[in-house]
Amino acid sequence: MDTTKSVEPLYIQIKQFIESNIDSGRWSIGHRITTEIELAKQFSVSRMTVNKAIRDLVSDGKLVRKPRLGTFVRLPDDKVESPLHDTRNIAEEVRTRGKQHSSIVVKHDAINADEYIATKLGIMLGSPIFYSEIIHKEDGTPIQLECRWVNAHYAPNYHQQDFTQTTPNEYLSKNCPLTAIEHTVEAIQCKEEIARQLNITPQEPCLLLSRRTWSDSKLISTALLYHPGSRYKLSSKIDIQ
Repeated sequence: MDTTKSVEPLYIQIKQFIESNIDSGRWSIGHRITTEIELAKQFSVSRMTVNKAIRDLVSDGKLVRKPRLGTFVRLPDDKVESPLHDTRNIAEEVRTRGKQHSSIVVKHDAINADEYIATKLGIMLGSPIFYSEIIHKEDGTPIQLECRWVNAHYAPNYHQQDFTQTTPNEYLSKNCPLTAIEHTVEAIQCKEEIARQLNITPQEPCLLLSRRTWSDSKLISTALLYHPGSRYKLSSKIDIQ
């Protein structure tokens, strides 16, 4: 494959080559892909560069490594799944799948509401609020970036919580019991910084869940929940009487 004319980084070219073989059906589900040594020779790069491309595709859920056997094309349905019409604690979700939840707190600030957030929370411009930005992981792989704004009047101790030990959902559920939710879901192409936090390329589709939550008549929080489209899906079940 001639890659000399491409302006993409070499590891991206290798990712695109592998994805092209998968998408075209040349490499079907369960197929053992070309070895790292062979790909390194084909692209005239180091094995480290090839390994970076393969690691990304493993994180994306498109490949799976099997010790002493090789790297194989993964079933596309092997995605993390969350219920759409619910606000389950993501840490509990991960544990019910037999996996380990961990999180990185990127931001945890006390700020004043700008016009957009004031409108979303139904409060006055400049009102005190709390903002948290957290990367949730399953077995070390990012599955959600949670950006949440909370009305400080209704959850005054939110800013004091250690969100590496608990989650915003768990804390708010205990202190402001949920009575109503509002959800919207859309597929987006996320910004580079969000893509970096989710360990995906900016070209990969991203699922964005926008959520607002109420406790009785009080609008408690609004959140943007970003998920890597290749390894996450949302589902719902509605009983029709």
